Amino acid sequence: MRPLSPQNAPPTFFYALIIAGFGGQGVLIIGNLLAYATMREGKNVSYLPIYGVEMRGGTADCTVVMSSQEIGSPLVESADAVIVMNPSSLPKYEKRVRKDGLLFINSSLIKPEETSRHDVILLPIPFNDIALETGNARLANMVALGAFTEKTRRVQMASLFNAFESVLDKRHHSLIPANIKALEQGAEYIRSLS
Repeated sequence: MRPLSPQNAPPTFFYALIIAGFGGQGVLIIGNLLAYATMREGKNVSYLPIYGVEMRGGTADCTVVMSSQEIGSPLVESADAVIVMNPSSLPKYEKRVRKDGLLFINSSLIKPEETSRHDVILLPIPFNDIALETGNARLANMVALGAFTEKTRRVQMASLFNAFESVLDKRHHSLIPANIKALEQGAEYIRSLS
């Protein structure tokens, strides 16, 4: 086996994602699944969840940083992508997308014209509506994660599927097939845009 030289070394990358919504939308589960999937692929990752004091209905957000190198801090000023799940999170978090970055919005709850950024790639996706079509409105978060994964290809879908057992409590493992279906529906929606 020959040693890696600059010409045949794997490319380096640093990718930051922020997910924002309210408690009960599964925002933190998106980040947790993504972190486990990234680790399973042998990449470096940091996961920073932040949530309000309320159990349901309060604010929740998390930052996931994926990198081919060590990560100095889980905090980022601007992210490569932001997923906004609810209208009240939009004004605060759309500012955090870097220029030419991706802004995924839950168009079931947020009208695209409510966004103020014209220097980002806007992806209005009806996460709630798609989740309802799969049979469970609570899986809008998985639709969002599937859409993000298909659009960015930062992790493989199979890695997400395998991460469920690590993230979900054993008593919820019976829900894994429904979660996988919602992930696939989110990915399919992105493919339909091409």
